[in-house]
Parts: sequence; structure tokens; C-alpha cells
Amino acid sequence: MLPSLLRRAIGGLAVVAGVITLTFFLLRLAPGDPAERLLGPTATTEQIAAQRHVLGLDRPLPAQYGAWVARFLRGDWGTSISTGRPVRAMLAAAWPATVRLVGISLVLSYLLGILIGAIQATASRRVDTTLSIATVTLFAMPGYWLGLMLVMLFTYRARLLPSFGSRGFDADFLPPAARLADALRHLALPLATLTLVGLGGTARFVRGAMRDVQHAPFITVARAKGITEARVTRHHILRNALVPVVTLLGLSLPALFSGAVFIEAIFAWPGVGRVLVEGVQARDYPVVMAATAVSAVLVVAGNLLAEVLAALVDPRLRDAAA
Repeated sequence: MLPSLLRRAIGGLAVVAGVITLTFFLLRLAPGDPAERLLGPTATTEQIAAQRHVLGLDRPLPAQYGAWVARFLRGDWGTSISTGRPVRAMLAAAWPATVRLVGISLVLSYLLGILIGAIQATASRRVDTTLSIATVTLFAMPGYWLGLMLVMLFTYRARLLPSFGSRGFDADFLPPAARLADALRHLALPLATLTLVGLGGTARFVRGAMRDVQHAPFITVARAKGITEARVTRHHILRNALVPVVTLLGLSLPALFSGAVFIEAIFAWPGVGRVLVEGVQARDYPVVMAATAVSAVLVVAGNLLAEVLAALVDPRLRDAAA
């Protein structure tokens, strides 16, 4: 098991290096100059050239890339071009909001997805067809479109939920219970958007996995022994179907993080996704590079965690990796 994880970790580091390299050069080749955006339209050519020299943007791209990697490995993530704040401090302030949103969404989408998928696999054809239409629609629906529709319905039409930020302007003056209620109201719409999109794919996957296991020989033997259908479903079909679902957990992390970027931008959620979008718009190279690198590391770590969990669920995977 350990040698397999070590090989995966080395491969993951190669993936992170590839993501960082590709992002660095694509960002430099994209239209827009940070110096021009920083100085404004009235800046002269000499002023822009001097600002580019200060930012180190007049050096060859390979030299810029090597210098950035060396600083990043030392823990120096640079200073934001647009705000002047240390990038590390900006991301440290933004990560808790992203982890809270993505973490709760991940738990809810898998719990609800497993429940709906299990119902589909064991229910009548009519119920299965109805739920299949609903889950496929949710899975195919763009997250940003769903988020805008929820804003239109619950904010502008029903006037029930706020659609911007993670807290109200008066949150610091509220008592603890009211402050918690305010935070939950602001969390509701972005969390619902991410969860609804995620549970559609999970439900479809669980349904297919359970349908594959239902006709396996050991299920037939369990039924022949007189075990009740409910026990067969819980302890044999669902348990064996969860093995590929755990693997899906690691594979879904990249999509969840990328979806969170758009959701945070739509709902002005103060997380890394919003910082990343604002950095791209401002051509703030240090912010974009640091946020991309940290996100890539977390995604690789999530995949390694999913492999460990899959091995814990299914001992055969441990034997194969040994």
C-alpha cells in the first residue's frame, strides 16, 4: 500500500508542476499588462516600462518562471500587484470560507446522492425514471446558471435569502444566535447551488454501481439463504457499490473546486475562488499563481485520500497495491 501511495504522490507532484507551468505561461501570454492596469490609461510609455522593471516583467519568461518557483518553494508567495498585500495573507484569509463551502457541499451532495441513487436502484421503474430525469438535469445544468436562477427566485422574487457575501453588514452587532442565523442565510444559496449540481452525478453513479452489484452471484447466494431484502440491500449491495463511489470522491474534487470558483464569483463569497477571479481580471500574476498552485496541491491530496479510503473500504485494493 505504501509504495503505491508513494508512486501516486510522485505522479501528483508532476501534475502540480504541470499545472503551475501551464498557468504561468498562459497567464503571461494572455492579453493585458499588469503595469498598464496598475498605472491607468494616462500613464506614459516610460512610466509603464519603469513599472514593468520594478515588477520584474521585463525579464525573459524562463527567468521569471525560475525566480517565481524558487520564491514559492521558500514560502515567499509574493505581493499582490493590485492591492499591495502579501499573497499568502490574502489566501490565508480566504481559504476558510472556501473550505467551509466546499466541505459542507461535498458531504451533503454525497449523502443525498447516495440516498437518491439507492432509491433509484431499488424502486419501481416509474420512480427510477422520474428521479433519473431530475438527476441528469441537475448534473447537466451549468452551476453558474443554476446559481443565477436561485438568486432570481429566492432573492428577487421571494425576498427570502441574501445573495451576496457571507455575512450581513450588521453581523458584528448581532447576538450569537442571530449571527449564526445570518451566516446560514448567506450560506444557503451558494451551498444549494454546489450541492444540487454535485448530487446529480453522485446519484447517477450510485444507481449504476448498485445495478451492477444486484445480479452478482454473492447477492443471489445471500437471497437464497433467506436474508431479508432490506438487509441484502444495506449490507451487501450498497456496501459493495460504495467502493467505486469512494474513488469518485477523489475524481470529483477538481470539478468541485473549479465549480466553486464560479459560484464564489456569482455570490461574492469571500473565498479563494473570488480572489482568483479578481486576480485574473486585474492580471495580478502573484495572486493567480499562488491560488492555482495551492488548489492543485489540495486536489492531488484529495485524490490520495480517496485512494486510502477506497483501500480501507475494500481490502482487495490493499492486496493489489501491496
